[in-house]
Amino acid sequence: MSFPAQPRPARHAHLGIDLSDTGARAAAWRTHGSQGQRLFDAGRLEELVAVAQRGALDFVVFDDDFALHPGGSTTRLDAAIVASRLASRTAGIGLVAAVGTSHLEPAHISTAIATIDQASAGRAGWQVGWTTRVDEVPTAGPRSTSADAAAVAGAGEAAATVGRLWDSRLATTVARPRFTTHDGVNFAAGTPKSSPRPPQGRPPVVVRASTPAEIELAGRVADVVRIRATTPDEAARIRARVLGAVAAAGRDARDVRVLVDVYLIVGPDRASAQARLDMLSDLEGVSWDTGSLAFVGTATGFAELVTQWLDSEAADGFTIRPASVHTDLVALVEGVLPVLRASDAFREAYPGLTFRDTLGLPSTADRYAATA
Repeated sequence: MSFPAQPRPARHAHLGIDLSDTGARAAAWRTHGSQGQRLFDAGRLEELVAVAQRGALDFVVFDDDFALHPGGSTTRLDAAIVASRLASRTAGIGLVAAVGTSHLEPAHISTAIATIDQASAGRAGWQVGWTTRVDEVPTAGPRSTSADAAAVAGAGEAAATVGRLWDSRLATTVARPRFTTHDGVNFAAGTPKSSPRPPQGRPPVVVRASTPAEIELAGRVADVVRIRATTPDEAARIRARVLGAVAAAGRDARDVRVLVDVYLIVGPDRASAQARLDMLSDLEGVSWDTGSLAFVGTATGFAELVTQWLDSEAADGFTIRPASVHTDLVALVEGVLPVLRASDAFREAYPGLTFRDTLGLPSTADRYAATA
């Protein structure tokens, strides 16, 4: 006996946007409409996040970097401070602060992200960062020149400690926090300051992973993993490695989202988008080599690409790096998302109140509840 084929359940893409600088191209600040003169104006970021929120994008990422950037800006607004400022001015959208473990101790990171989560009623996320660059500011200390493997190991130790610190906080500040001190290779941590547990319990952790050590780290601690790939087959292979690392760490692979970094230029037609790319390349004097997927074309074309990669299970979605933040973010929200919604590849609105709700992640258990 045969049965009629059942329609495949809708699988919506997870889409976030990286709002670092004026765009993914260093020369974007020199183009018309870039608002480069407002690079350090928090109000500009508030306007951009409002556009992203209007499109119901999953999250925005604010980068935090102590390094100099040749050809671009030399500094950035503090990611955690920006996210905290926007917490009460936004609704629905996740606010991911990229905070490095090479410069800050886990207790400071834990408190910063927990504060954002409290202020936003559960929409904070933390992108784990580390560095081995020698052009960091002097305050970076000896860890800034560590080998890559040591830096990743230190980030893993820090991320695990931050998770325990979040769990150590009580629902209110009435009682003393619960935490066993940590004395590790890279740092020591004691009982955290008396402040409430984040509304999400543990805000989602984002890890950028490309090397085996980074993939292993992501498998242990990440809820969202950002990968680089140029084809669906390559992305599917990396995604399989990531989910294998998740399973090896004793975690449920269904609770991790793997997103491909995509560098985006959208125009009314393919020729217009290519002309803007050529202009940016001429201003910089270099070609656009992203190391990951780069899309140059129309809104409909990008929507088709997202749907194809989603249907082939190459990824759960994308973290978008617009070439010019303002131009390509508006094109994404007003041009790409309506096409995706028409094919049921992206949701109409936020599914809940927290960032974990948007990602479709389960609530987190309090590992210290039994000892409270």
